[in-house]
Amino acid sequence: MDYLWVALGLGLLVAGGEVLLRGALGLSVRLGLSPAIIGAVVMGFGTSSPELAASVTAALADAPGIALGNVIGSNIANVALILASTVMIAPIVARIGGIEAVALVLSTAALIVIVVLGNIGLALGAALLAGLAVFLWFSLRAGQVETPDELEGAPSSLPLNIGLVVVGLALLIGGAQALVNGAVNLAEDFGVPPAIIGLTIVAVGTSLPELAASLAAALRGQGAMALGNIVGSNIFNVLGILGVTALVHPITVTTGFGIAEIVALVLTSLALVALGYWGRIGRIAGAVGLVGYAVYVAVVLA
Repeated sequence: MDYLWVALGLGLLVAGGEVLLRGALGLSVRLGLSPAIIGAVVMGFGTSSPELAASVTAALADAPGIALGNVIGSNIANVALILASTVMIAPIVARIGGIEAVALVLSTAALIVIVVLGNIGLALGAALLAGLAVFLWFSLRAGQVETPDELEGAPSSLPLNIGLVVVGLALLIGGAQALVNGAVNLAEDFGVPPAIIGLTIVAVGTSLPELAASLAAALRGQGAMALGNIVGSNIFNVLGILGVTALVHPITVTTGFGIAEIVALVLTSLALVALGYWGRIGRIAGAVGLVGYAVYVAVVLA
């Protein structure tokens, strides 16, 4: 039965990535926004919904370390694992916009400050959400473009596109849940330690929607959307998820995070900005990211 859950999860992820991409492309045409902005705002924010649910649930259960750790781990995995895996299959030729780069750097800096302070109250949570609103306002103002030729065939009906995005996200989240449940059960059957399961299957599970969405976009030649999905997800993880979580339940971190997490967070964020500015992310960069992620997991386990 567990094998069927894994197979079902993979199928839903593939279908969800394709449906979400079609809806996102249609929104790009209908709203006259660049694929990069749609990737960052619609795909990036939408695929971060599992992280949002996990963090709010953890905060309400008086486990704030999990809420904060989920955001840090997800941002690291999005670059070193998800983006790296995507470009190993389909290299991306796209650039990060100036607004996205600034927001990514500032949100990463804010996350480091939060770790150092060890406390996220209502005021800081509101400030993070205000920062998210400012980012959205500038992004949407700067994202107005003429419809690119390669998007001319995309569906232009606004209700249809919104429906496709919602259905695609639902398929992605459901597929990730099914795959994680099946994989965890199989791992337990084979005697894999819980720590390994948590750092691999469960940690990667909440990032599977980003992987499916980015891979679907990259394979269709929509590198800007694929890259925007990762950038937008990392920005939303900090400004949106931690902001909402702090408003629901103030976060007080009683145990500090190791230096490995901070170093990995800084390196992956800087790498994302640098590669986005360069405009091409190929298989060499992907291989480096995957090796780096393996080293990071090994250090954390040690």
